[in-house]
Amino acid sequence: MRKLIGIGMIVILLAALTACKEEESSGKESFAAPSVTPQTSEQDSATSQSLDQGKVLVAYFSWADNAVLDEDVDAVASPSVVSPGNVQELAGWVQEETGGDLFSIRVTEPYPSDWDACLDRANQERGENARPKLTEQVENLEDYDIVFLGFPNWWYGAPMAVLSFLEENDLSGKQIYLFCSHGTGGLANSVEDIKGVVPDGKFSDDIFDCYEEDASGSQQAIQDWVKELQVPGLS
Repeated sequence: MRKLIGIGMIVILLAALTACKEEESSGKESFAAPSVTPQTSEQDSATSQSLDQGKVLVAYFSWADNAVLDEDVDAVASPSVVSPGNVQELAGWVQEETGGDLFSIRVTEPYPSDWDACLDRANQERGENARPKLTEQVENLEDYDIVFLGFPNWWYGAPMAVLSFLEENDLSGKQIYLFCSHGTGGLANSVEDIKGVVPDGKFSDDIFDCYEEDASGSQQAIQDWVKELQVPGLS
């Protein structure tokens, strides 16, 4: 009987010791270093947005996008009216470099595909300080902080349709970069025309321009220009 009681006491002591060890082990685990909560996708997005400087808009006016081609149009004599036109092509390369959104400025009443007739109308519009009606405006313009604006020199100034665009789409406070395709007149009064209707625009003095006959071979030049601008938010 005494032996049985002794064995029972040993069993009880062993059980008690085991319980104590388990409690000690449990206590140690409760002091383990807290785990780090991974950043959520929402937090990632917020961080990314804080680094961004806003979306880029590449708006342009091109004769090729604003003319109804005659069946007998001479693509050799009037290459800029055959898609892609000079400014249209330049805008496409700017878009490739910036990843921005393209917007073609289009009038409701297309221009003639004959160059002389087109210049006559452009001259008339300039003389009347006209504002040709456009087919559409930029959606969600407030999303864009940076605007690249391309245009040809028409009759020693910016096409009046470009001024229509600027008056219908307020670019005040936005960073604006200009690029232009022109003939022998160079930029002429085009920059002054544009700045005159956007007095609160932040225009860069670094303007890309090229002779119209060189436009089709200007991909490297205009993309190098974009890189050299060191636009905030662009890699």
